[in-house]
Amino acid sequence: MLHKFCKRILTVFSSMVVLLLSSSLVFAAETIPAGGESYTKVIFAIGAMIAAGLAIGLGAIGAGAGIGNAANGACQAVGRNPGVQGKIMMTMLVGMAMAESIAIYALVVSLVLLYANPYKSYFLG
Repeated sequence: MLHKFCKRILTVFSSMVVLLLSSSLVFAAETIPAGGESYTKVIFAIGAMIAAGLAIGLGAIGAGAGIGNAANGACQAVGRNPGVQGKIMMTMLVGMAMAESIAIYALVVSLVLLYANPYKSYFLG
């Protein structure tokens, strides 16, 4: 029973990996050079897409962990001392806003990598 479950999980995970890796090739299909030109443009576009995905993915994971940690601490503090709920909530909301700004910075970095990449002229001429 456990063997079948592990096999199914492995199949789903490998299918997701193949899907995620092949999607960048599909989106980069419009940049495929005609004729015998170099594939540098395609490789650069795929690299930028993978880097943008990693930037926003890791940024969102970090922001989610920070917000969860802040909410956990606030809930425990209010449970121990309900009389100072107002101060705790204000501090928690400021901490959550700071953690959410990390996700916004990650979004900006990923958009810069996709649309205004500073290395584009260096690699593509």
